[in-house]
Amino acid sequence: MMQKLTRDSLYSLEQYAEIRDQFRADVMRHKRNRRLPLGTNATLYFEDRLTMQYQIQEMLRIERIFEAAGIVDELDAYNPLIPDGSNWKATFMVEFPEVDERRAMLEALVGIEKSVWMQIGEYPRIRPVADEDLERSDDNKTSAVHFLRFEVPAEQIAALQSGAELAAGIDHSNYQVDVRPVADNVRRSLLGDLQQS
Repeated sequence: MMQKLTRDSLYSLEQYAEIRDQFRADVMRHKRNRRLPLGTNATLYFEDRLTMQYQIQEMLRIERIFEAAGIVDELDAYNPLIPDGSNWKATFMVEFPEVDERRAMLEALVGIEKSVWMQIGEYPRIRPVADEDLERSDDNKTSAVHFLRFEVPAEQIAALQSGAELAAGIDHSNYQVDVRPVADNVRRSLLGDLQQS
C-alpha cells in the first residue's frame, strides 16, 4: 500500500526552498506518466504520494505554513488523494479555454464525472466514485474539476499485472471518447499504484 504522508515526510520551508527547482523538475517528469488525455477537452491526472507531496509543499510555501496544526490540516486535505493499493485516484479536469464555451459546455456536460470509465482487458468498465469530499455539480452545471476514485477488483489487478490491455474513456451523451490502449508509460505508472492483497 502506498504510504500516506506525515510531517516527517515533508521538507521544512527552508529545506524546500533549497531543493525546490530540482524537486519540481522531478515531479513534472513524473507527472508526464500520470496524465491521461480523454479527447481534447478532458484529462485525468492520476495522483500518488509524490504528486501530493508536491501539492502540500507548494501550499506550505505559498501560505508560509510552518506550525504543526497548519501542516496537519494540509496532510488531512491531501492524503485522501493518495491511492490505497486497490484503487486509482485522479483529478479529472474539463478544459475549455474560452470562457463562454466553457460555461455552455459545463451546462451540457452535467454528470460527466460519472461517465468516465477505465477498463482492464474484457472486464466490465470500472466507474469512479466522484467527489467524495464535496458535491461539485448540480442539476444545471458540472464543475471543471472533480476528484475520482476507481476501485479495481483483485482479479482485474492480476489481469493488468499479467499484461491485459488498459483502456479509458467517457460515455456522456455530449462527450464520447474511447482511448484504447492507454499509453504504455501511463499504464506502467498506474500499475505501480496497485498491489494484490
